[in-house]
Amino acid sequence: MRGQRMQGLGTVVYALGWQLVVFALAMLVPLGLDFAVGSADWQAFAASAAISLFLGGSLLLAARGRRHELPLRAAFLLTVASWVVISVVGSLPLQFGSYRLSLTDAIFETVSGLTTTGATVVVGLDQAPPGFLLWRALLHWIGGIGIVVMALVLLPFLRIGGMQLFRSESSDRAEKVLPTTAGFVARLLFIYIVLTALLTTGLMLCGLSFFDSLSHAFAAVATGGFSTRDASIGAFREPAVEVVLIFGMLAACLPYSRYVALTVGRPGLLVRDSQVRWFLFMVAAATAFLALWLVLERGREPLSALRAAAFAVTSIVTTTGFVAEDWSAWSANLLPFFLILTVVGGCTGSTAGGIKIFRFEILSRSLLHHLARLASPRRIIPLVYDGRLVEAEVVRAVAGFVFVFALSWGVFAILLGLCGLDVLTALSAAATALANVGPGLGDIVGPAGNYRPLSDTAKWILIFAMLLGRLEFFTVLVLLHPRFWKW
Repeated sequence: MRGQRMQGLGTVVYALGWQLVVFALAMLVPLGLDFAVGSADWQAFAASAAISLFLGGSLLLAARGRRHELPLRAAFLLTVASWVVISVVGSLPLQFGSYRLSLTDAIFETVSGLTTTGATVVVGLDQAPPGFLLWRALLHWIGGIGIVVMALVLLPFLRIGGMQLFRSESSDRAEKVLPTTAGFVARLLFIYIVLTALLTTGLMLCGLSFFDSLSHAFAAVATGGFSTRDASIGAFREPAVEVVLIFGMLAACLPYSRYVALTVGRPGLLVRDSQVRWFLFMVAAATAFLALWLVLERGREPLSALRAAAFAVTSIVTTTGFVAEDWSAWSANLLPFFLILTVVGGCTGSTAGGIKIFRFEILSRSLLHHLARLASPRRIIPLVYDGRLVEAEVVRAVAGFVFVFALSWGVFAILLGLCGLDVLTALSAAATALANVGPGLGDIVGPAGNYRPLSDTAKWILIFAMLLGRLEFFTVLVLLHPRFWKW
């Protein structure tokens, strides 16, 4: 047993080492940009890259010569350790740079970036050094591809929140689109880069500079939300930019496994995917409702109302968090509507956060299945999702996930309330952190607000909530179980 333990831990150390080395190389990009424009912040990135490279190299040396196998428990440990270690190291440039963020603020900003939440404690972005802005965007982009790989490769085998339902996609010959995990990940990265390039080009055609276009493309593809402006997308006052970003956010919120299928000549998988159809229907219905409300209650022109509604709904549901207008100021009557949109989330296998559409589908189908069996107890009625038989274990896992999400929402809201936040701010901040959305509701954490005024205690609560939500809860909670450590 001890040998198995050491093999598993050796793999964790080895993987963390490579992640830190890659992170050090990523820091060279904003370093070069700041050096080119004469910003002294290049020194902060140089020091941070050196620390990351040293730590990564040390871990690789420590793991040298060991067999690299990844038992199930080590996979849980690696998943959590990766996000924690990278978050700490990624915060170093924010602490060393001209902004001199405190440890709490720097880790909050970094965790928000890597989890693609997009909540920020930084003000004065319009005058910030370009390397600082690019690093925030890169945190989104790096975190986004990590999320996709985790969702499609790791979580199905860890059986988190019903994700084992998608395990068959990698083993069923009828659904298999690439023979190896390495090939699958390579295709994912290629698609991720192509989407980023297309969105960057689209934004440049709308009149944005290359830097602004690239930064917002990094954020949109990752469904992040960090902007180069304090006023977010509203600072550009360009309807075409909003339209391009709407399509970009929607594209980023669809399952990447279906994009991989597109590259090998199987476009029908995307069209036939049940969660894709329900997700797009939900976005369309919510947009139509909100646009109609803006026309009838606020007297806005139909096209203006449609654009504003589409951008707000898409930004929230995809958990991106870009802001064109302060939607929380439209009416107090709409706050429950926005709160519900916050937690729904997008499609599984994308960079979106939230509960995810497929889990709502599983629960609703399970309810209908239960009612059908009550009506006809002697009939054998299978529970099917997207052409696959749904086992009872999957239903239990999905129900457990939704329960833990709701319970965590209540617990974190109470904790934030104890930090002095009002009910609306506490509820929305907890929801937006767990769902990795970014802007909440109210004056402080709303679309026009900023998380900077919160106490350090509240920020650490939200840091944990962002990580917990992004890692799908059970990946973290299983580490707290005493039996996990009995190898």
